[in-house]
Amino acid sequence: MISESAASTGTAGPADGPTERSTPPTLLDLTTYLLSRTGKTARGLLAERLSQRGLRLWDMAVLAALADFGPHAQRDLVRRLGVDASDMAKVADQLAGAGYVERMRDTADRRRVSVSITEAGRTALAELDAEARAVQDEILTPLEPAERHVLHDLLRRVHEGLPGTP
Repeated sequence: MISESAASTGTAGPADGPTERSTPPTLLDLTTYLLSRTGKTARGLLAERLSQRGLRLWDMAVLAALADFGPHAQRDLVRRLGVDASDMAKVADQLAGAGYVERMRDTADRRRVSVSITEAGRTALAELDAEARAVQDEILTPLEPAERHVLHDLLRRVHEGLPGTP
């Protein structure tokens, strides 16, 4: 038996089998849901593009931090980026192996490892940035340039208000 609403729309109800995929309006009314879904899609597309180069988002984050802020002690990168110390060691090892960063022990404190970006790392970061911007353009296709600017400014304000964000 078809429900009254299904009969009027010509679609089957939940008890009658699968229906067309659609997002419930209750969720569409939640900005946090929209941010989450959009972010998940963007992150997936970016991760796919970076993986074609054998890299991950954390790799890009480390390269960006080193390019923007200069050499760091590895443990300071852990704090700056909010990544687990053992994960950072793996990222730094991979980036060093690819020639994107150099790691050197501090002569005054042998426990301290300084990480700096190389020219190859800067080149890789520029390529990764281009990939990220291509994904951004794809995700933001429905928006006009002025709308993209407003969205960016609003999200930046939200980001700056997040707990633990410097």
